[in-house]
Amino acid sequence: MAHSQAPRSEPTDAGGAAGADPGLLFVVSAPSGAGKTSLVKALLEVEPSLQLSVSYTTRPPREGEEDAVHYHFIDAPTFERMAEAGEFVEYARVFGNAYGTAAATLRERLDAGADLLLEIDWQGARQVRARFPEAISVFVAPPSLDALEARLRGRGKDSQDVIAARMARARDELSHHGEYDYLVLNDDFAVALGELRAVVTAERLRESRQAKRHAAALAAMLAED
Repeated sequence: MAHSQAPRSEPTDAGGAAGADPGLLFVVSAPSGAGKTSLVKALLEVEPSLQLSVSYTTRPPREGEEDAVHYHFIDAPTFERMAEAGEFVEYARVFGNAYGTAAATLRERLDAGADLLLEIDWQGARQVRARFPEAISVFVAPPSLDALEARLRGRGKDSQDVIAARMARARDELSHHGEYDYLVLNDDFAVALGELRAVVTAERLRESRQAKRHAAALAAMLAED
């Protein structure tokens, strides 16, 4: 897999207007087959104020996927032009397809106060943290490699060669779990979902955010005799 970072003129995209309350950026990564996509889908259903950041990809839509909902589906030349222009905060080539996240769109939505979630691999997560150091990262791990392989085979979508490639990549991905803020082991789906939701809740309840949100009430209480 080739993974590249678009050129940029500034070290970070910290953004946020003075006095504004920007949204939170959650980054979720996992080996293929660990259940990340199902967990994220369920999380978005129980946390409707959390929005999925829609990435760009050159792969064709799968059954049931919609353009601008699941991905922005574009052709390879368009993707390359965007990459060369430095429009992606991160982009990767995985199993012959390219995926990328547009930096300007991400920053604009965060500055508007939206809480966003990105599903990307560990290399993309590293690049996003470099541009958006405030990002909150979560790594989703399978309970075991045997369970992971069983899930991949159970999907019935990949050939033996593809499964072998995904398993080899999974071992490498797992070695990077220490780069993340949180780790969720997806053994029991309901438990893993609860833990993922707890991360979102905890980050929203940080003192710095709550103090700004409830500044008037706090000031009034502190002013009382």
